[in-house]
Amino acid sequence: MTYVLLLLGFVLLIKGADYFVEGSSNIAGLLKIPPLLIGLTIVAFGTSSPEAIVSILASINGSADLALGNIVGSNIFNITLVVGITAMLNPLKVESNTIKKEIPFTLLGSIALLILISDISLQSYSSNLVTRGDGLILLLIFTIFLYYIFETARNSREQALEDSVNDTYIQTGSKVWTKYILLTLGGLTGIILGGSLVVNSSTKIAYALGMSETLVGLTIVAVGTSLPELVTSVTAALKKQSQIALGNIVGSNIFNIFFILGASSVISPLPVDGKIFTDVLLMILLSVILFFFSRSASRVGKIEGGTLAVAYLGYLIYIIFRG
Repeated sequence: MTYVLLLLGFVLLIKGADYFVEGSSNIAGLLKIPPLLIGLTIVAFGTSSPEAIVSILASINGSADLALGNIVGSNIFNITLVVGITAMLNPLKVESNTIKKEIPFTLLGSIALLILISDISLQSYSSNLVTRGDGLILLLIFTIFLYYIFETARNSREQALEDSVNDTYIQTGSKVWTKYILLTLGGLTGIILGGSLVVNSSTKIAYALGMSETLVGLTIVAVGTSLPELVTSVTAALKKQSQIALGNIVGSNIFNIFFILGASSVISPLPVDGKIFTDVLLMILLSVILFFFSRSASRVGKIEGGTLAVAYLGYLIYIIFRG
């Protein structure tokens, strides 16, 4: 039965992502704002909801290794395999703002996480811990990011309306709005339900095979909760919506660290497993690599995508043998 639910979860993920991308990209057009901003907000928040559910519930249940491992593992998966596969299917065009602001913001999040978990090294504490105070700092930074996104969206829309002869936003009928809103919500529901089924089923299978909590968090749960990002970004790339694809990936990583980790640690302080430091350092390195790949011709091409995908396979082999 577990395998049947796993298969059903994948079906819901794939169809949900298809509807979600179609609905959200059309809403971006109706609102006259760049698809990238929709990717960074609505799509990113929607596809990150499985990570939020898993990490927050893990925090409540006292499973700190699972909560932190899920976030770090998901971010590594997003930067490597999700960007990699998506770029191999259709090279990702990168806007100048993304290179200058959004991708560096993901790097900032990774460095902030490294600092927050280094209590023994930096403050001579007896243990490393993501405290409630750390969580509040992360949530505060997240609100600043949201303010930046909404201001950017407002300015972009005002400029688009000034340049446009026909105001689509005013002329579009309510039936069209209803259609795309329902498509977006229906797709998001499919993504959340599908992601939940995949995570729950795969976790049961992994524990039955004797995997540790940290390893499950970094692999099975991280991959399972990141499947919405993968399926959504791949679907967006196939529909030639590369801005939504990249915005989804970058926005999800920002959402994971600043909001999900922030909320999880506010609910319950998270003890840090020493093994996670290697993974966080790798996450920082991968964020730097993504930044430089994005600067080359303002896009992530097929060769860069293949490199990132291979990097994830190498990482996966490493953490499986590490245990």
